[in-house]
Amino acid sequence: MYKVLLVDDERIILDGISRIVDWEGAGTVLAGTARNGIEAYEFVSVNRPDIIISDIKMPGMDGLQLAAKLHADFPDIRVVLLSGFGEFEYARSAMEYGVKHYLLKPCNENKIMEVLQELVGELEQERESEQFVRTMREGLEKVLPYVKEQFLKEFVTNKTYGNRDWEYYRHLFRVDLGSRHVRLLLFHLDGPFEFEHLFAVKNIAEELLDKTVLSSTVGDHVLIVVEDPEELSVLLERIGNIRETFLRYYRIDLTIALSEADVITRTRKLFKQTLECLNYRFYLGEGSVITERDILGLTTESAESGDLNFNEEHLMLQIKTGRWEEASREIDLFFQRIAELRSDIATSQSYVIQLFMAMIRLGKSDDMSRYMDQMVKLMQLDTLQAIQAFFKEAAEHITLLHYEQTKTKNSAIVSKVIDIVNNHLGDPELSLNWVAHQMLYMNSDYLGKLFKKETGEKFSNYVMKTRISKAIDLIEQNRDIKIFELAEQLGFGDNPQYFSQVFKKYAGCTPSEYMKSN
Repeated sequence: MYKVLLVDDERIILDGISRIVDWEGAGTVLAGTARNGIEAYEFVSVNRPDIIISDIKMPGMDGLQLAAKLHADFPDIRVVLLSGFGEFEYARSAMEYGVKHYLLKPCNENKIMEVLQELVGELEQERESEQFVRTMREGLEKVLPYVKEQFLKEFVTNKTYGNRDWEYYRHLFRVDLGSRHVRLLLFHLDGPFEFEHLFAVKNIAEELLDKTVLSSTVGDHVLIVVEDPEELSVLLERIGNIRETFLRYYRIDLTIALSEADVITRTRKLFKQTLECLNYRFYLGEGSVITERDILGLTTESAESGDLNFNEEHLMLQIKTGRWEEASREIDLFFQRIAELRSDIATSQSYVIQLFMAMIRLGKSDDMSRYMDQMVKLMQLDTLQAIQAFFKEAAEHITLLHYEQTKTKNSAIVSKVIDIVNNHLGDPELSLNWVAHQMLYMNSDYLGKLFKKETGEKFSNYVMKTRISKAIDLIEQNRDIKIFELAEQLGFGDNPQYFSQVFKKYAGCTPSEYMKSN
């Protein structure tokens, strides 16, 4: 029901209209009465009726003055003026206050009912229109975020979108950048992820970034448009916070491409720029922020740098001899050369495949099928950093395999050397050269290094310690043995004085002193 206020300074008219009109039948309810415009306005301020039926001639504030004040303060209230025959033209001047309905006194209930029904119809139609507009607006508010996302996606990927489209959507989205520039952020998730992770990145970015203009998911990436800040360092710091936050909650790293600054109508160009930046993620690694300046001139350098300069045979030698530290350094050098070369990704991968194939040939033939599976996994990695780590893991396995084989072989050689020493302690010719050339037919330098690596001491020192240890045993067995006899039996020939000096060096006293002390 719509509320009606009846205003007239004559009590008889107020009571008469109040009783004869079927207010409910007209879809209304008589909410109150007033004797003049002042009382009526006070009532309106508290109760807000929908319709006012007012006499035009009243003391204090007449109907025209009331209509004027209502038009200024409550323009949605409908006003019906009651006027005498001589006042009708005067009442028509109230049209400027939005008054459209007039009743000429004396009026009957039918005339009042007609006006009320007409006004109720207008109010109903207006209410329906407002409800429709409100529903549409609410619906638009709900879908507007999705419309924004779809627009940004189309704007950066569809060539048919242009400046006119931006002007239309700018008004729809209520985005007013003026002459300010924007930058694009393109987020790449490093590793396996679910679709919900894209939305997590988007939400975290929108929360931590200042002055976000538009955002969307484009394929497997998250795209954010932000106003270009006065200080780029501030934006870079917030990008770092986004990466750290996402990594802390989801254990997935992010690589972010950051475009240069430009007007928003050139967003498609900026988007291509960020895609090109992400291509260099292969070289710059995961978890980095890549800008055009980071990749500036890399294509030119690649064209001028020539072929890969790396000694493959030297690495293979380190692997075959089981030297992992040396092999690891060579592998690091290999990948450093590839990174410096900055070839296209396919060329860099071909270099890696070639070296990997050479390396796995050094492994066990039984493991070849497993190595081939590893090569497939190797080529599925999308950064040079990840490929290097995977390559080194396989290389270390093969190198340690050779190390164990070499260690077993070397242990057998050193054991043989020790047997020779024990069997020839009395031979004055016993030396590293003599053992290497006369007994084992090996290179003496290599044998000396091998002996020290296995035993921890030089061959000559080992021989001397063994001879003195044997001398002590002989003294313990025969207290009357002569010093010159010990010297002859232990390879010192006819030089007992030199024997005594060596004995004192290792035993802490001369042979004579040792005999007396025991």
